[in-house]
Amino acid sequence: MLRLEGLTCGYGPIEAVRDLSLEVAPGSIFALVGANGAGKSSTIMAIAGHVAVQAGRILFDDADLTALPAQARVGQGIALAPEGRRLFPDLSVAENLTIGSYHLPKARAAENRTEALQLFPRLADRLEQRAGSLSGGEQQMLAIARALMAEPRLLMIDEVSLGLMPKMVDLCYEAIAALKARGIAILLVEQNTSRVLRLADAVCVLESGRAVWQGSAAEAREKADLIELYLGVRGEETPAET
Repeated sequence: MLRLEGLTCGYGPIEAVRDLSLEVAPGSIFALVGANGAGKSSTIMAIAGHVAVQAGRILFDDADLTALPAQARVGQGIALAPEGRRLFPDLSVAENLTIGSYHLPKARAAENRTEALQLFPRLADRLEQRAGSLSGGEQQMLAIARALMAEPRLLMIDEVSLGLMPKMVDLCYEAIAALKARGIAILLVEQNTSRVLRLADAVCVLESGRAVWQGSAAEAREKADLIELYLGVRGEETPAET
């Protein structure tokens, strides 16, 4: 479905990612892991069309999207729940969801909202509440739900569990598993490696903008030394929710 061929991307003269090749299969979960500054967010922002591609290609269903504007990539079936959620804090939950389906007819947008609220029922009770007043976990749910409003075939989620209480992490990962069951391909950026490796099908480890290891999640789980070497040992984290 998604294939990166020698992707190099960055900001002006700065290369954040160099010569990265990977493939996300339809209906699979692909985990992109690494330490802070490894190039994970830059990779998915380049796929979404928000970071300049300096070399290589981005292919989606064998179509070259490398030069396509970001809004056109949404129309092709790629959606992003970005790091930090990037909601509109002064708008309501309902208004944030509507923004996610700006390019769709109203009837389809209404159907998509119903499905998103079924996935995250907590949001159904908060439709008129300002997004900025939600808890951190609820904001993450809203960011994912907003991306789903666009009817993606590939959903990219940046830092799923960052800053969330364990219960909220559980709810988000339950939703991700449900989306995979629907056939949606998911590209996850995550630092809580112990959690993501239990759900992912494939893994790419980034270090200083380069892929240093790729393989199945089953292989990664068997290589504790690999995870310790590149990422440090990360167990179940219990950070304060923001």
